[in-house]
Amino acid sequence: MNILETIDTPIGSYAPDFELPGIDGQVHHLSRYLEKFGAVGVVFICNHCPYVNLYLDRLKNIQAEFARQSFTLIGMNGSDSGSTFENMKVFAQGHELNFPYLWDPTQDVTRSFGATKTPMAFLIDSTGIVRYKGQIDDRPQDPSSVGEHYLKTAIACLFAGQEIDIPQTEPIGTTLIWRN
Repeated sequence: MNILETIDTPIGSYAPDFELPGIDGQVHHLSRYLEKFGAVGVVFICNHCPYVNLYLDRLKNIQAEFARQSFTLIGMNGSDSGSTFENMKVFAQGHELNFPYLWDPTQDVTRSFGATKTPMAFLIDSTGIVRYKGQIDDRPQDPSSVGEHYLKTAIACLFAGQEIDIPQTEPIGTTLIWRN
């Protein structure tokens, strides 16, 4: 059994920079996003996770709602779930993703963030500091009964210059599959 080192990126620390391929054929750098946007949401997703499928519309809505406020969402696939880069392209087109979808083929970035499940969200401010991490909301199965919109509330607080009341939640979803 391999013991894999995962670095936990705590609230208030710098998010690990990355340079990863996107399904759009471009190389994406966190530092470039931080130069352009007031906040960046990195959500670890993969093609085969049933929880991700439950959240895709909500993630697209979050991107649409906050894009005008200098926010962007980034989907990152760091799970060794058998997805290929081509499968990721088909997945993104089929679900009409309105945000970049990146591939972490070595899983180094995923480990550096400390992601453990899909989906798992990280909200990063314009200086590169992690301000929220965890669940997107508290009702994966039923979007109509959501009581706490953790990620949306954190984004709104960040842009309003307010304290984020709940800066961390325990992620709910499918455990990431690590490469041996």
